[in-house]
Order: sequence, then C-alpha cells, then structure tokens
Amino acid sequence: MKIRILISFKESILDPQGQTVKNALHTLGYDFIKDVRQGKVFELELDGISEDRMNEVVPEIAHKVLANPIIEKFDWKIIK
Repeated sequence: MKIRILISFKESILDPQGQTVKNALHTLGYDFIKDVRQGKVFELELDGISEDRMNEVVPEIAHKVLANPIIEKFDWKIIK
C-alpha cells in the first residue's frame, strides 16, 4: 500500500518561496494567479499493516517526523 503525505505551511505562516513563484508567474503574464503555496511531498510504501493501524501511524509519522507542527500542516491519502 502506498501513502502520499502532503506537507505545507499553515495559512498564517508567510511563504516567501511561494511569493517568489507567484511574482515570477505575474511577470510572465499569468496575472490570474492569486496565490502560490509551496510544500513537500512524501510517498511511503507500507507492508503488513492493517487499515486501522495505518490510520493511527501515518498521522503520527507525519506529525512527529515529516512536518513541523508549529508552522506546517499535513494531509495524506492512499495512492495506487
């Protein structure tokens, strides 16, 4: 089973890299871009784990290891 975890800054945190990309897009004529937020993607391959245990451990891993919970949020999903 593969899991994709998306990490991004919380809405209240300034994202300077996202702002730089947005400014570059505006310079290229894409004025309809309202905002850009950058983040990280992790893909985990799990084996020999129940769905209940997966639902416990994946958020725990994201919270403790992959994301800085003070400034970042995460979301995850099962991928094929």
